[in-house]
Amino acid sequence: MSKSNRTEEENFYMNCRAAYLSVFKSSLSNITSKEQLCHVLQQAGRNPSQKLLNKYWTPRTKRLNFDDFCAILQKDKPTEHDEVLRVFRKLDINGDGFISHSELQKVVTTMGEKMTDEEVNEIFSLIDSNKDGKLDYAEFCRMLGSTAEQCQTAALEKLEADAKLRRQNFGNQSDSSPKSSVSPAAAPPPQDKGEPDAALLRKDSRSSSRPSSARSRRSSISTAITMAASSSRSAKLMEPKSLQEWHHSHLKGCFFLEEDGTVVSLQYRLDIPQNTTVYLTIQPLNLSQTQDKPSPWMSVDTALLVIRANEGKEDSNVLGVTEIRDKERFVWKGELSEGTYLLLPLSTGCRLVRSRKPTATGAELVYRNQDSGELELTKEFREALSDIFEVIDLDGNGLLSLEEYNLFEERTSGEKCDEDAWAVCKENFDTKKNMLTRQGFLELNLMEANDREGDTRDLWITLEAMGFNRALEMVEACPFIVDVYCEDVKPTLQPLNLDSGPRMLTTALQRSIVSRGEARPIKGHEGVTVYTCRGESRISSAIANKSNQKVMVHVNSEQSKNCVSSRGMSVFAVEVPARSKMVCQHVMPVNEKLDWIYSCVESIVS
Repeated sequence: MSKSNRTEEENFYMNCRAAYLSVFKSSLSNITSKEQLCHVLQQAGRNPSQKLLNKYWTPRTKRLNFDDFCAILQKDKPTEHDEVLRVFRKLDINGDGFISHSELQKVVTTMGEKMTDEEVNEIFSLIDSNKDGKLDYAEFCRMLGSTAEQCQTAALEKLEADAKLRRQNFGNQSDSSPKSSVSPAAAPPPQDKGEPDAALLRKDSRSSSRPSSARSRRSSISTAITMAASSSRSAKLMEPKSLQEWHHSHLKGCFFLEEDGTVVSLQYRLDIPQNTTVYLTIQPLNLSQTQDKPSPWMSVDTALLVIRANEGKEDSNVLGVTEIRDKERFVWKGELSEGTYLLLPLSTGCRLVRSRKPTATGAELVYRNQDSGELELTKEFREALSDIFEVIDLDGNGLLSLEEYNLFEERTSGEKCDEDAWAVCKENFDTKKNMLTRQGFLELNLMEANDREGDTRDLWITLEAMGFNRALEMVEACPFIVDVYCEDVKPTLQPLNLDSGPRMLTTALQRSIVSRGEARPIKGHEGVTVYTCRGESRISSAIANKSNQKVMVHVNSEQSKNCVSSRGMSVFAVEVPARSKMVCQHVMPVNEKLDWIYSCVESIVS
């Protein structure tokens, strides 16, 4: 297809892909450093500032994929030639089309993103051909534009000349994580109050972005499933009438959205002393103090997978999944024999998504009292800390034990508080029963601000690790509560922070989808099977590759209606290693009050 015959959208993604493949061997490769991000943006004809690089590559960023790269180019448009020219004209006091070395140096080394004297000298050495100390800024702007265009053109020519590269697929490398899925192309209907917010819908803006004409496919299968609106479905599992008389244990937890898009949380150990009927629930935890305005994460999907705890093994079969929904609660009821089990919380990432809403200037965390001159916490920061206290007070007794506080410390700093440090805390801050009170937790944070003489950078690191943005809104976390009811015996529930947790969840999720899903081999590739598991509130799929070679599977769900997915796009490709399984996607409705259609075609890419 010639450039003139392509749509503007197709040209944009062709240029994105050309730039990406001029740096990486495959568009499935990940950007793994800030330097790589800078390089690939330059290949796209951009001149990224340090501020822009820091915006997308934070201290917590581990990798970005091709889709993230496309989103950056869509969001941060290049500076227009005329805009740059206007800035230079303001510096040109004489209006003669030139600015002096000293004029430029004064501006760019003292304002905005400051340049060094060496960088200013380097610019002049390139442009000031007659060495008169003046810069022809119109020529300089033309040179910038020409260099950017040359980078784009060279990358595109390389792509179009190389047929092998041209057959490479859009989409990011899947790593067998639950965070790998598709999203719909159709524009979703307007949302009612209580439905997923605009950040969720924004995932759809990327859904129809991949022109399918550039792909080569030779064998495929298609799946179409129509799901009824939640209002027209009745719960299949009734709560036992005597449930309030059952033995009960509960703990809180929280899903956190990581920089790479994965969703993580604590896991739980459940001890059952004898055979019994068990009733499990998980649901988002509402922290709002306003009755008619629930917390924004209440629409986030939650689930629990139940596996037997086999020490040293991560391949236990899934015994139960909280699939049945009762409003915000997801429920499972079954028989468990005497023994120890692991409860693995899951949120698919369909609705817990990175907020792209720009925030105003960061909220103030501390201020200095005019009368006493002492630092104090602002009302907004105190409220945020109070919410954090609610989240990390896992047993809900209004106090923080050393174990609970250490789970918080591991999340925010990667460290633990030892017995000696905890003894110091108890001496200096408000405690009760050798545990930290809410007031004591606030005092501890005030002490940190005082220790740094009002510097709040470390406090912001803590807030961001707990899912807060600069407006002190918890937008990248979802607190939840797990309830365990046993008919005959008292269950024991304990929080775990397992290093193998994500791996164990991934394996359990794969097994759950494969065991409960409909298996369909891809025609012409009987060794490659797609499993589609239809639940009450979501559809999940996994791909099993039993062959001795890796395969590239192209996934297209552009015909889906009223759907949202954890992958954030409707067309992508995944690479499935030889003799392995991987989770492919989770899909849910955007508006639960309307019917939704899941329509997906999986194809082997030649």
